[in-house]
Amino acid sequence: MNIKNILQEIEQTDPEVYEKLSGRRHILKSFGSKVAVAALPLAIGSLFKKAYGKTTDTLISSLNFALELEYFEYNFYHTALAVGSNTTAMLIPTTDRPGFQMIEEQELAHLTFLRNMINTMGGVPFTPKHYSGNAVTGNPYSPASYDFTAHATYDIYDNYANFLSLAQTFEDTKVRAMQGQMSNFMANTNDVLTNMFQINSVEARHASFIRLVRRTAGAIDYPKPWVTNNVPPEIRMQANYLGEDNLVQQGVQINALTGSTGGVLSNTAATEAFDESLPRTTVESLIAPFLL
Repeated sequence: MNIKNILQEIEQTDPEVYEKLSGRRHILKSFGSKVAVAALPLAIGSLFKKAYGKTTDTLISSLNFALELEYFEYNFYHTALAVGSNTTAMLIPTTDRPGFQMIEEQELAHLTFLRNMINTMGGVPFTPKHYSGNAVTGNPYSPASYDFTAHATYDIYDNYANFLSLAQTFEDTKVRAMQGQMSNFMANTNDVLTNMFQINSVEARHASFIRLVRRTAGAIDYPKPWVTNNVPPEIRMQANYLGEDNLVQQGVQINALTGSTGGVLSNTAATEAFDESLPRTTVESLIAPFLL
């Protein structure tokens, strides 16, 4: 066994291997002289199990967090689309229903994809509390798990404008939540990272669509397709937008840069150029009022 050749092969496959081993480069490079040959497989196996096992656990945890948000949003839209009947006005008007039906279908597709991915990786997919259906057969609707009025705080089922405000807030928050998990998804750059960036781009399009609907309907904040400064659709949703007025990225003062017209970029342009990430704990606190 040539331990140096083995380590070189691993390093070529994963250039960040030593970082994942938490600074154990010196240990690995001294195996030949300090560890008995018979003990090498066990010693190396233990190190890599700790390093990559932890990485996989973190990755699955982040995927399950994304799955939790997909359940949340799918149930939100599925419930909203069902409000109304032949004798009662539909919450979502006919002109807007195709767009929201597409969003619901895409949330379901994301949900199914994430469940399958987590299963393939040997993890246990997230299931909402009080879920009484059969997630395996593809039925993620769980009305006993959510109260999207937040215990009558939000009158969304009788007021379409309120529904749109909350829908925009949920989508904007989800984009930020996914941004906050991207460093964990980078543990698997071949498949997971690419797929999660694609899912996040779809979520951003959901937010843009809802913003367009609100703008067309004459929303007082007249939203653009993206977040401007830290402006929420309603003041009571301000917590979801804290930090979106950040003007510094990677140590660079964005509003000090020269724009295409020759002058420095405005604060508005600087904040619109980036989606600010949110940590998982913050997102969990923001959606907690809507969980049963």
